[in-house]
Amino acid sequence: MDIKKTIKKIENYLGIKLGNPDNGKYTFEYDDLVCSFREQGDEAHSFHVRRVNDSSCYLSDYMAGYFSKNATQFLHSIKRPDAKYPAGTLIRGKSNKRAIRNGIAEEVGVVVDIGNYGAYKILWNGTENVSTYIHERDLEKVG
Repeated sequence: MDIKKTIKKIENYLGIKLGNPDNGKYTFEYDDLVCSFREQGDEAHSFHVRRVNDSSCYLSDYMAGYFSKNATQFLHSIKRPDAKYPAGTLIRGKSNKRAIRNGIAEEVGVVVDIGNYGAYKILWNGTENVSTYIHERDLEKVG
């Protein structure tokens, strides 16, 4: 991804201002994470996240943190995106293969709990049990 677009995307999503790079490496702290990425030419790459109190060991093969493939995955690993459906929203199961296989196609329910990365617990109409987590790609808002 273009370096200028990447910097703008990071600054807008996290609400921070990035400083100047050190030998082509941008580094910043967010919450208790140390985040970095590199620029090469006009491209951004090597998106890395680790804890503040964690460090790599040069005497072993331990590498602190993890790498993300692109800027969006990098940002979502730092700050979880907002839920598409807030708790209390009336939803319906989509008519796709996965929803049909799970038995939720065209079923109506209410969002009870919001999990990680787009997963929801649903109280379906006509039942007393709350479902296990179902991903937002299988749900749609009623109305």
